[in-house]
Amino acid sequence: MHRTGLTELEVILAVARRQSFRAAAQELGMSTTAVSSAVAGLEARLKVRLFNRSTRSVALTDVGQRYVERITPALAEIRSAGDEAGVGPDIPSGTLRINAPQAAAFLLMDTLLGPYAERYPQVRVDIVSESRMIDIVADGFDAGIRLEESVPQDMIAVPLSRDVRMLVVATPEYLKQHGTPTHPRDLLHHQSIGMRMSHGGIYEWELACNGQKLQMDLPVRMALTEMTAIKQAILRGLGIGFISDWFIEEELASGKLIPVLESWCQPFGGLRLYYSGHRFVPARLRALIDLIHELQLAKA
Repeated sequence: MHRTGLTELEVILAVARRQSFRAAAQELGMSTTAVSSAVAGLEARLKVRLFNRSTRSVALTDVGQRYVERITPALAEIRSAGDEAGVGPDIPSGTLRINAPQAAAFLLMDTLLGPYAERYPQVRVDIVSESRMIDIVADGFDAGIRLEESVPQDMIAVPLSRDVRMLVVATPEYLKQHGTPTHPRDLLHHQSIGMRMSHGGIYEWELACNGQKLQMDLPVRMALTEMTAIKQAILRGLGIGFISDWFIEEELASGKLIPVLESWCQPFGGLRLYYSGHRFVPARLRALIDLIHELQLAKA
């Protein structure tokens, strides 16, 4: 991390995001000792404790939470001003910070993120993978990646993928043993592989056909947070699943997984890169946007 007078503030925000000195150090390219010293030094000068520490966790105090809320937008503006005034603004450099779900980072590694890193080796690419929605500007990200329906309305969105379908699928063996559902109500007699959301609840399957929309709260045999793990559970015949067609193209083609209730599985807008149109767009982000247009990912 480039050392400036703002280093301590960047450290405070990184520790608050990661809730860990070690994880913050890895994000910033600093040692854990340097991060701990920066926090302790600022606390000493402010004469307040910003974080409660234990052997297992690091969490903001009430004072720390208020402090972070005040400095976050100010620091975002300072970063933006520095990018705009920096030397060589047309040359991609620095750290490109993107917030994206883990599944999106996995899907885009070969088609976009890898090629970008190879083309611009002077740019450090920092992908923070999490499922919860955040304010990318306030949290210091250059851009975010989400499904179209989740992109905030005040952001500029760039298509990254084709439309997606969530499909109800199972193995041939599972359907032979438990029967093939012909209507969503039949799913109530099946054990499902559930998706655990970031808020802790289980995702309710959203199905639609001829203007009729249903949200299915099904019996769950196993709950998982990642699509790849959900796919493996379905392939083992542990239950019927609801999964993005991006992850099961090979299994559908080979017949390892069979889609059911397809008329109830409607497509919706795919992945979008999004960023604020009210801030200066640094060269590193502009280069990524140009590469997206060059590769025309959404048409693939």
